[in-house]
Amino acid sequence: MQKKLKLWDATMLVMGSMIGSGIFIVSADMMRNLGSGYWMIVVWMITGIMTVAAAISYGELSALFPKAGGQYTYLTEIFGKKMGFLYGWGLFTVIQTGTIAAVAMAFGKFTAYLVPSLNDAAPIFQSGEFQITWIQILAIAIILLLTYINTRGVESGKILQNVFTGSKILALLGLIAAGFIFVDFSHLAENFSFGTNAFNNTDKDATGNFLKIGWESIDGMTLMGGIAAAMVGSVFSSVAWESVTFVSGEIENPKKNVVKAMILGTSAVMLLYIAVNFVYLNAIDRDSIAFAANDRVAVAASQNIFGSAGTVIIAVLVMVSTFGCNNGLILAGARVFQTMAKDGLFFKSAIDNNKNDVPSNALWMQGVWASVLCLSGQYGNLLDMISFGIVLFYMITVFGVIYLRIKQPNLERPYKTWLYPVTPIIYLIIGTVFCLLLLIYKQQYTWPGFLIVLLGLPVYYIINRKKTTDS
Repeated sequence: MQKKLKLWDATMLVMGSMIGSGIFIVSADMMRNLGSGYWMIVVWMITGIMTVAAAISYGELSALFPKAGGQYTYLTEIFGKKMGFLYGWGLFTVIQTGTIAAVAMAFGKFTAYLVPSLNDAAPIFQSGEFQITWIQILAIAIILLLTYINTRGVESGKILQNVFTGSKILALLGLIAAGFIFVDFSHLAENFSFGTNAFNNTDKDATGNFLKIGWESIDGMTLMGGIAAAMVGSVFSSVAWESVTFVSGEIENPKKNVVKAMILGTSAVMLLYIAVNFVYLNAIDRDSIAFAANDRVAVAASQNIFGSAGTVIIAVLVMVSTFGCNNGLILAGARVFQTMAKDGLFFKSAIDNNKNDVPSNALWMQGVWASVLCLSGQYGNLLDMISFGIVLFYMITVFGVIYLRIKQPNLERPYKTWLYPVTPIIYLIIGTVFCLLLLIYKQQYTWPGFLIVLLGLPVYYIINRKKTTDS
């Protein structure tokens, strides 16, 4: 593959793939689970430490295996084809395509702020609870448009990524500055007045609306469960940074630039996320964060900062953010499916590059399946369920750094994990606690997604049996 991506492009891909719609909405659920500005910031800091620790650890593997496929390649090289396939299966069925669908739907929903007729229009098709709306059609159109742009060559995708990622970083910096300059009354002291006390308020009425009264004090293991539940949102907002490893084969000097891009990108995004949450805590009170309409915390805060224009400002920002995010996800994901095809674990037609030297067939397969998930309306549920699986695969990959150090200590390592073994162990401890707490307190986030991944096992055996028969 041609080396068309420089360090700047790779860093923009990391940041652009991470910053989607999550930072604008997940803080509402986090506040309902914890009821304290102190704990909300603590959870974002834990997620930041966890994310950067993983990126630092992945750096060693990216330098050892500087080729397309990234995390799929690492898992395959270290633990064998079966583990690599299970990751790739999860990536295609839900992780990458489900994220693309969810981000495209967020683009559609915030577009409907600016074009109310999208919200008001009758469904195109409805049968019971299943329906197809114009917002879903817009989301699919965005996926197909970005897929087409990326089939025109990596240069096209790169330019789009840099422009939109740069725009949303500047917009977020502007929001952070405005959030402290233009707010008439600061709620920061009020939101931190609870100190280390935590509260929970997730009860709903008969119609499914959250009850705005009845905050209950929580501590001990109940607090730990609240932290785990809150982390589902912060972790979801902080994934996809590994997308840069998928395109290692197209990055200049990948042994150095991939790890630099991951560490610079994840560190910058996590600092932005923490700063944005300070803006929320400064601009609005606890109830306004926890019970923001449709969880749109950024809209509620922006109305306090910019007045009636706040809704439009945030709608445009989210549209720019989600458009750029999806471009990064679409650009990177197809490279994994192409690598799997070369290993005989995906459709053969995904192997070929088109005249623009990009895997156009893999891009269209990814785009079509993401569009199907948009139509199904189940992308959000699937993503909630797969968060557990995403962290498990992160943990397995980070453990791979330690495993290789023990099994093959004499391997030439162009980059060695900073503060090894402390850094990977920090990630493994936080990840293990997170997964265990979800298993105990929030099982709806665990078993369904884990089963989706395990469904890949019979598929793997069927593919290998067919390969044996053919040979």
